[in-house]
Amino acid sequence: MTTPSPQATDRTEPVHTRLQYQLALFARRMEQVRTSGDVGALDRAAYLLLDRLERHGPANVKALAEALGVDSSTVTRQVAPLVAAGLVGRVQDPADRRAVRLALTPGGCGRLAEVRDCRAELTRRLVADWPPEEQHAFCALLARFNHAMESYSADRQGR
Repeated sequence: MTTPSPQATDRTEPVHTRLQYQLALFARRMEQVRTSGDVGALDRAAYLLLDRLERHGPANVKALAEALGVDSSTVTRQVAPLVAAGLVGRVQDPADRRAVRLALTPGGCGRLAEVRDCRAELTRRLVADWPPEEQHAFCALLARFNHAMESYSADRQGR
């Protein structure tokens, strides 16, 4: 086990400094867990794309980019390996037969469910000894933090 950074435990540091460090540490550890095979070999971008398609149905690249807060070129680049792997397919847009939308395939649904289940199990293990009210509070605060990040990003992009 690694020793926590002095910034993580030193109460004289501003809370924002400690929080920033904890977020960076969280991101690194999640990446380490993902690449170790514990939660599958689906990277964050692929997971979010597949999840968005499952929750909201087929979408064009522009709509996906707006929903995920990235450029259309980023979505195009990220979706290419998902199409090649058979997790995402192209379907005609019912409103405009010349346009295509991206849609989750049955294989994509299965892979997403598998990864989601692995991640949920990991999360259950990590907070198993937390009281339920702390689990709910953590979830609510993290959701609030993510919403603030989304709003900040949208404001900076003039949306």
